[in-house]
Amino acid sequence: MDETLVPSDPQPTDEVMNEVQKNPNKNPSESESDSDDSDDEAQQTVQIETLEIELSNNPANYDAHVQYIRALRKKGDIEKLRKAREAMSELFPLSPAMWQDWAKDEASLGSGSESFPEIEKLYERGVFDYLSVSLWCDYLNFVQEHEPSVRECSPVGILKARDLFERALTAAGLHVAEGHRIWEAYREFEQAIFYTIDATDVEAREKQIQRIRHIFHRQMSIPHGELRSTLVAYKSWEAEHGTVPDANSGELDGVSSYVASAYRKASEMLNARVLFEERVSRLDVPDVERLKEYVAYLKFEQSSGDPARVQLLYERAVTEFPISNALWFDYTRYMDSTLKASSTVRDVYLRATKNCPWVGELWVRYLLSLERGRASEKEISAVFEKSILCTFSSFDEYLDIFLTRVDGLRRKISLAGEVEDALDYAVIRDTFQRASDYLSPHLKDMDGLLRVHSYWARLESSLGKDLVAARGVWESLLKISGSMLDAWKGYIAMETEMGNINEARSLYRRCYSKRFPGMGSEFFVSVANNTRAGIIQDICHSWLRFEREFGTLEDFDRAIQKLTPRLEELQLFRLQQESKNVGLMTNQRENISKRNTPEKRKQGSNVGDEQPKAKRQKNTAPDMRKAKGEDKTREKSSVETKRLENTQVNDGKSSSAHGKETKDLTPEKPKYKDQCTAFATYDDLRGFFSDVGGVVAIRILKDKYSGKSRGLAYVDFADDTHLEAAVAKNKRTLLGKRLSIARSDPKQRKTRESLGRHAPMEHGEKSKHVNGQTSTVGESDPKEDKSDTSKGATGGHDPKSTNPHNDGDNIQLKGKNTFAVPRTVRPLGWTDKNNLKMEVAEEGEDEKPKSNDEFRKMLLRK
Repeated sequence: MDETLVPSDPQPTDEVMNEVQKNPNKNPSESESDSDDSDDEAQQTVQIETLEIELSNNPANYDAHVQYIRALRKKGDIEKLRKAREAMSELFPLSPAMWQDWAKDEASLGSGSESFPEIEKLYERGVFDYLSVSLWCDYLNFVQEHEPSVRECSPVGILKARDLFERALTAAGLHVAEGHRIWEAYREFEQAIFYTIDATDVEAREKQIQRIRHIFHRQMSIPHGELRSTLVAYKSWEAEHGTVPDANSGELDGVSSYVASAYRKASEMLNARVLFEERVSRLDVPDVERLKEYVAYLKFEQSSGDPARVQLLYERAVTEFPISNALWFDYTRYMDSTLKASSTVRDVYLRATKNCPWVGELWVRYLLSLERGRASEKEISAVFEKSILCTFSSFDEYLDIFLTRVDGLRRKISLAGEVEDALDYAVIRDTFQRASDYLSPHLKDMDGLLRVHSYWARLESSLGKDLVAARGVWESLLKISGSMLDAWKGYIAMETEMGNINEARSLYRRCYSKRFPGMGSEFFVSVANNTRAGIIQDICHSWLRFEREFGTLEDFDRAIQKLTPRLEELQLFRLQQESKNVGLMTNQRENISKRNTPEKRKQGSNVGDEQPKAKRQKNTAPDMRKAKGEDKTREKSSVETKRLENTQVNDGKSSSAHGKETKDLTPEKPKYKDQCTAFATYDDLRGFFSDVGGVVAIRILKDKYSGKSRGLAYVDFADDTHLEAAVAKNKRTLLGKRLSIARSDPKQRKTRESLGRHAPMEHGEKSKHVNGQTSTVGESDPKEDKSDTSKGATGGHDPKSTNPHNDGDNIQLKGKNTFAVPRTVRPLGWTDKNNLKMEVAEEGEDEKPKSNDEFRKMLLRK
């Protein structure tokens, strides 16, 4: 109820006293009261004008509507108040309290039976929006008081009232907490009718008694909060009519067996729901918690299997939480599964979309519900028009609504003759056009736009029987989003399915020469990134597959001739991109490694002693690798060389013991998850030297027995210019590894032939090739970059370790020789670290070197 704040004892001002002196008969308090009233009216006028401006700018402001109605009701502007309520009811459902105020206001203003129909319509609209026992009780009381036929208890009036009471019981009679109010009103109405029956009409009175008794029995068979008091009232009523001898007897004494059984069952049901009712009725907890309690209550009722009770509880929940879209989703889904295509389900969807108009899925399901219920085209069209005027969070929701509408139209047209209001295909075309015009600015380059146009083109050709129109749909899509590859594919697929091979081939040619925004040249010539390259490759392969499956041999050959250069360019581009990416990744890792490397310790006599065993063992690795390198530069035997190469492949280390630089094609165990671990192939090497050019031949050395790459490769170039450019790429990265590249020096071919046909060439050997220009590539050890530049071309050998004056087998080996083994394999005879130190001490520095024959024997023994 609206209240106006008024001061209790206002003090008169000087102006008021002057007014009193001029008019001594006027009361000062009355003068001040008039002044306050005028101020209140001025404030109300300003407030109303402000709210009117707000609603004109934003009609969807719910709070502004509520405040505007309150201000007009307080001011008493009846005409504006009616218009304001009507305007709000068109946009939003009104709360039960607002409907009660509206009906009471109109009833107080109305006179006689002329205003009854309008007020009755208000109550009908109110009970439709939300479930409210109070509103139903007001409605029933209004009809009994103001409906002449009901007030006079005429047969027509009595029948109308009974129908209204039954509707109220159907809507709210199962309400556990408040449903008893309607039952009691119904009994009182029938009891009043009983008293109007003449005492001499025994048959009519007995019939009325049976009617009242039946209402009692119905009420006691359902669980509600006043179940026990209903039983007491029933026994008292039966005692008045002589059926029960004593109303104060035992609880069920004198009650028929079937009534007692129904009562006990209702009591058990009530006990099972008491706790739920207490939880959902609490007002001192947050709304989120109360909503959870309602959900738990609903699950319990659904497990009981009574659809009427579940529906009533849903109605109670949505009345409490009208804008919970999840609650409306569950409610409508339940109604679809139970009542399916009924008017009740459609009414629920109508209210759901009115409470949550911003949820597109509710509108979609509403349209489907109307279609299931065989609603008229006029009704479905009206709902569709309302839906596209709403504001959704994404344009995908608009897309779903448009496609749902088209689906319904398509099904209705396909059922032509089975439905009364058969449609013309032009309705579908108009819907598609509206969807395209509305969504194109927002769904550009998106799958949704392709979905609309592909569906449209298919219906144009199938239902509309118009191939020209179908092609026009695809052409319009290409104008909107011609850079979308799937658009071209869809267009081509349609022509192919219809057998229009020449038209499909023409589309491939158009797509091939398509200029795309921002490219600056032909799409298939200028490639901006890997994604574009993937698109190009996709369409090229698609074209070749098309010619293979549908074209002639000449068409296939022409396509190969046209597309092969482009595919080669794509392969070259991918290799260059991979090389750049791997190089960038390697540099980043090196920088990270440098930042994470601790500051070097100062060298001292006791450093090794201070380090733990694992640390000292790790620091011995470089010396072992150095020993391996010295041994490899001295060995000439082909068997020994084979063993060394196999060991290097297993160990993942570069082999630089030959006269040519070689490339290790099996990178060492990766330090990072994304480091490349694949063998380099001919295409990898060809792509690596593609910017140099002049590659004549590439030979990758492979193991004789396993056939796997040994990590070494020879690359022949046409002339010295290309060779020098290739050598300049030394230390570049390929597949995550830095390569060592140097010119091969074929000066000792005879020595190589004496050592064996398949033995690798030593540095300085003679070699004759087709053009006389050979470069060898191999992996570079990361520690090799810090070595002296005076080392040989192989980058890992001491020039002093090789005697340039010796030929053939006349090579002297000096110093200790350690056979190369993989890092993960312990040397032969290894026991532990202490024993190894003892063995080294016993051997001494002047141990006699082993000859080649001794090495051969060692290899044969192993």
